[in-house]
Amino acid sequence: MLKSMTGFGRAEKNVGDKTFLVDIKSLNGKQFELQLRLPSILKPFEFDIRRMLSEKLIRGSVDCMISLKDTGSAKPVTINTDLAKAYYKPLAELSAALNLDASHILSTLVKLPEVITPSSETLSDGEWADFQEVLQTAINNLNTHRLNEGAVLEQELMLRISNIETQQAEVIKLEPLRKQKIREGITRLLEENVGKENYDGNRLEQELIYYIEKIDITEEQVRLKNHCDYFKTLLAEKEESKGKKLSFILQEVGREINTTGSKAYDATIQKAVVMMKDEMEKAKEQVLNVL
Repeated sequence: MLKSMTGFGRAEKNVGDKTFLVDIKSLNGKQFELQLRLPSILKPFEFDIRRMLSEKLIRGSVDCMISLKDTGSAKPVTINTDLAKAYYKPLAELSAALNLDASHILSTLVKLPEVITPSSETLSDGEWADFQEVLQTAINNLNTHRLNEGAVLEQELMLRISNIETQQAEVIKLEPLRKQKIREGITRLLEENVGKENYDGNRLEQELIYYIEKIDITEEQVRLKNHCDYFKTLLAEKEESKGKKLSFILQEVGREINTTGSKAYDATIQKAVVMMKDEMEKAKEQVLNVL
């Protein structure tokens, strides 16, 4: 079971006389990174909201926007009388100096900064509990989207690993023929350049054994198979966050493929190695999106 880091979740609910709308968008990222936008009424609960998002979403670049929709109900305001008086005196003097009608000063005053402000408002314990349900619903919707995306990723990754295994089977099949071709090629070169009677056959056999052991790829193929098997096992596990582990395994897969290529000295095996590398790179791109 895989879960993608990519997803979207939305929830809307009336909480008392307020209507909250929560939108959460998640993209891939190395760690948990959160951009949070929320109305002033939720500022006292910002730490708790961040904690909920971090615990439930684990990893990814997350953008959460919480909106307080206007229900049309009247909202209490506060008039800063002292500030209005401080504004009034210079405005009245300016009006007199310019010979302007002073009757419009009041309408100007109420538009000045901080003269009229909304009354401080906060959520009750019951409203906070209701809001948490809205947030949790949006998180659940996003995680459902992540699971759906993860199912597609899992199929894609299984295909890539299966293709690597198919090419590896070809390499294993060609390995005995490769050794024989190397043996025959070196023997032929000696016979053509030195003469069949002019070299020590026993010494040649010893040198061939040493050389072929140095370019043997049996260990690389065993490790490659083990890495592919572990990759598939990890895909099937129920662990929620395993993108980093899968990425580490692919690094090891790549190491064995590269070593196989450097030891191959065979055009057909090199072709299989190139195809395995291509599949591995495609798998690495997809793993970047896994939670």
